[in-house]
Amino acid sequence: MTSSSWVLTEGDGPVVAVALHDGHDIREEVAPLLSVTEADRWREEDPYTAHWTKIGDTRIIAQRSRFEFDLNRRRDRAVYIKPEDAWGLKVWQNRPPRAIIERSLAEHDAFYAMLEGVLSNIERRHSRFIVFELHTYNHLRFGHSLPADPRYNPEINIGTGTLNRQRWAPVIDRFTKDLQAFNFLGRHLDVRENINFSGGYFPRWVHQTFPDSACVLSIEVKKFFMNEWTNEVDIVQLDAIRQALQSTVPGLLEALNQVDAGITSSAYQLA
Repeated sequence: MTSSSWVLTEGDGPVVAVALHDGHDIREEVAPLLSVTEADRWREEDPYTAHWTKIGDTRIIAQRSRFEFDLNRRRDRAVYIKPEDAWGLKVWQNRPPRAIIERSLAEHDAFYAMLEGVLSNIERRHSRFIVFELHTYNHLRFGHSLPADPRYNPEINIGTGTLNRQRWAPVIDRFTKDLQAFNFLGRHLDVRENINFSGGYFPRWVHQTFPDSACVLSIEVKKFFMNEWTNEVDIVQLDAIRQALQSTVPGLLEALNQVDAGITSSAYQLA
């Protein structure tokens, strides 16, 4: 992966923040082959999540579009080929040449090689660490007058389906409690766990690679703070979300010390 494909800022603490789908860039050899429009790409990407990575000691921001390769999918599914791979969107004018796909997959490989090195260093320094995996999700996919049912679409969904829930309960429960309690512009956020997302390839890979030391919180924020069709953002709400996430860090660090280092997590299969 070329240096322009991600931004890595390494810090000394045990908190990592990652924006896997913030990126919109497409490399030059790929762009002419695409059929998907830029507007459709913007809508399915996670713009502005890079802003929230400020909560981490170490920050990783992917700059390439998920329509070039998706870092939250396993290698053999990282390049969308069929419309059903990409929310029904026709991604390519014609199937891309194998050589181009392989170069995209090489970038996927390089990202995970970099990630392993970064997290290994944090593991050596701190034994256990927390990863905020930051995403957004659409709730007006069928138009402004047809919002997704809020009963099944919380403002913040915490995906914990790829980790040992029993072992990491102090971290997960403290995070949920503190986030729900935050004064978000005069109200409280609707924060729930595993309602419509439980985690993808990224957290599975991290938990398999660092089974006793890593706790990934896969955070999906409903795009209530922006217009998902025009990409217009409410800066006040955007930063309030950052503040809400930031407010949980002290409690998470306390909870991290409550995790029994002697308990071994179960192995996870990369699906």
